[in-house]
Amino acid sequence: MLEGLTISRHAIERTVRLVATARLRQSVMLDLVDESELDALSEIEGATSNRRIAQARGAGEVQSYELLYGVPHAHFINASFAYAKPREPNRFNGADRGAWYAGFEVETSLAEVGFHLTNALEAVGNLNAIVEYAEMFASFAGEFVDLRAHPTHQALHPEKTVGYPVGNALAAAAMARGLNGIIYPSVRNPGGTCLAALFPHAVQSVAQGSVYRMIWRGKREPAIELIAG
Repeated sequence: MLEGLTISRHAIERTVRLVATARLRQSVMLDLVDESELDALSEIEGATSNRRIAQARGAGEVQSYELLYGVPHAHFINASFAYAKPREPNRFNGADRGAWYAGFEVETSLAEVGFHLTNALEAVGNLNAIVEYAEMFASFAGEFVDLRAHPTHQALHPEKTVGYPVGNALAAAAMARGLNGIIYPSVRNPGGTCLAALFPHAVQSVAQGSVYRMIWRGKREPAIELIAG
């Protein structure tokens, strides 16, 4: 699967992943309990949180020893691997293991997220929504499969049913070889570049950036506003 592909070492100073701002806020349940009940609240959250389950004993194909502890924003990194979509794999991860997807440019991340949210809104028949996303910067260093030299690779096919199975097989081969991830041309933002990190330890120096608001008003193309930054 990796034969003939470019595998090279990179040091990437900054990439941009978008995280829904709702995930940045403290649990609303904290306002409903007093200090004596916090342990019980934590136990309830732990029983229902894929991230906490994965950190405690693993989940799906994610092993607890792979996850990160004691580093800034570790819960965001761990959550990206613990929360996969059982019925809808992504381009470079399957149903039982997530990945950290990011763009080299915020415009690329907005285009990628916007495309998938638009499809989700169309699926429910309502192209009206307001969603806010925060930038999460991260740096990377190590060996990656680099598909920028292979723009016609089948894993980059715009149709999910064609590209995603090939992409998942490519990711499995990259993981078996111990490569940190896959760098690839953005499928949804021509000229942009994306990165899929396949291991939690590959995601370094995570920090929060600006906040963007995406607004759908009955059309496929959302309006995008910078609201904090």
